[in-house]
Amino acid sequence: MMLSSQHRRTRIKPPSQEVRADVCRSNEQREAFGMRCRAVFERLRPTLIETHFNWHIAIDPDTEQYLIDPTLKGITQKIRDTYGRASEVKLTIFRLNDTGTCGRI
Repeated sequence: MMLSSQHRRTRIKPPSQEVRADVCRSNEQREAFGMRCRAVFERLRPTLIETHFNWHIAIDPDTEQYLIDPTLKGITQKIRDTYGRASEVKLTIFRLNDTGTCGRI
């Protein structure tokens, strides 16, 4: 059996620099969007937490409008009814509690 001096060919190519840059840019945009939503949430939370404790809230940071529902399924349905099934992120969902998280992290 002869061993070849050529490198073994593979179909998997490493990600290009352009793909990595797109991923980084996307992550930065997502984090900036989340921070804008968090700022609106922090302003709304004190007034809503008393009457809607542990409800879900979806916030649009551009208009500062929000949707609210006691269940995750209900809030997602309200989002679909209001915004349709757009692929672009327009809202962030929080929970009206002490931390704003919807589950364990």
